[in-house]
Amino acid sequence: MSTKFVKAAAIAVVSTIALSAGMVNAQDEKPRSLDQLLQFVKQGQVTEAKENRAREAAFAKDKANQAAELARANAERTRQETLSTELEDAFEANELMVVAKQAQLKEKLGTLAELFGHLTSTAGDLASTLEYSLTSAQYPGREEFLEALIAKMSGSDQLPSIEEIEQVWYELNREMVESGRVASFTAQVSEPNGDKVEERVVRIGTFNVIGENGQYLQYVPSKGSLETLARQPSGPYIGWAKELADSSEGLHRFGIDPTGPSGGSFLAALINSPNLEERWHQGGYIGYAITAVGVFGLLLALYRLVVLSAVSAKVSSQLKSEKAKDNNPLGRVLKIHEENPSMDTETLELKLSEGILKETPKLESGLNLLKIIAAIAPLMGLLGTVTGMIVTFQAITIFGAGDPKAMAGGISGALVTTVLGLLVAIPMVLLHTIVNGRAQRIIHVLNEQTTGIIAEHTEANLRK
Repeated sequence: MSTKFVKAAAIAVVSTIALSAGMVNAQDEKPRSLDQLLQFVKQGQVTEAKENRAREAAFAKDKANQAAELARANAERTRQETLSTELEDAFEANELMVVAKQAQLKEKLGTLAELFGHLTSTAGDLASTLEYSLTSAQYPGREEFLEALIAKMSGSDQLPSIEEIEQVWYELNREMVESGRVASFTAQVSEPNGDKVEERVVRIGTFNVIGENGQYLQYVPSKGSLETLARQPSGPYIGWAKELADSSEGLHRFGIDPTGPSGGSFLAALINSPNLEERWHQGGYIGYAITAVGVFGLLLALYRLVVLSAVSAKVSSQLKSEKAKDNNPLGRVLKIHEENPSMDTETLELKLSEGILKETPKLESGLNLLKIIAAIAPLMGLLGTVTGMIVTFQAITIFGAGDPKAMAGGISGALVTTVLGLLVAIPMVLLHTIVNGRAQRIIHVLNEQTTGIIAEHTEANLRK
């Protein structure tokens, strides 16, 4: 039993040592006896010793290499420090040389330094002017020359040439001459829909540019191109521009905008202002209602004027006739007397008054309605203004009053209904006065004639 136990223990120990050292794998031959096992253990120790010695040699070699690398790094640092010292000395020497050269240059320039300063300032002002000038649409690329010249003169090592100075002088004179000239040239024009077309354009000084079809153009400095204004000025200006574009000589009328070199800022603000139709639409539903009431009142007034004019003509004809006619109020009133010649005075007076009362409503028809329209039109306008102001102040409450332009636009739109109400009320008052005057004139004729008839009838009765 003891011999078997010793063999098992020895096998377990040897297996553990072999696994920990990594010397035995699945393909190794298994020991067949204790002697063979001891031989395997001895061989493993020898192999492990060899590997340890090899690793120690590698470590010693790496240490030697590290020492060599450290020595080389120290040598490189020393060299770089020496080079840095040399460069610093050279930099300080160059700085002293630059200062001396600048002093020498300043001494040699003398009064020319002030001249070049003025030239730089003039070139800068001219570049700013040409950037937004309409002449740049005809003569592009001048700003690049001036900017290059300014950059050149801003340095301390280059001076402008005589040709460059003369070029600045030439551009100054050319801009002055072109500002007073009407010139025609071909350019690329951007349409409002995005299309670009080549067409002949006419430049009027530095104020406006028009296309060959008479439309006003604007110059966009950021793009260096001409664009057709999305909205054109109303009135005869387009016709005048077309006439100027088609002409080759002579004097022509033209609507010019002198407020800006890029096509006229006043023109842009003017054409962006709402026209009459847009103003009318700003009144909204209340404005539409006021317009409808005004149109109805106008038609009613015109109709009553035509009717009363016809009645007045018939009454005038009746005054010249000796026989009463049924086609006019006076004739119908006179016919009452003709049909009752022997009636007593009091009864005749009542009959004639009754006839006048029957004719009066027909003559005064529509007058009260015209008066009502004249009274309610301003009230409707005031209603539209109040509601518009409420909407405007609600927008201010939500978005704030940081944009006075938007607030002014809302108030302006709110006041449109007040204007519409007054535009309806004032003509209605005048038309009511005219129509009422025509009606009262006919009624006065009726009263005058009936009074004369009663007087003649009373006089005839007294003779009897």
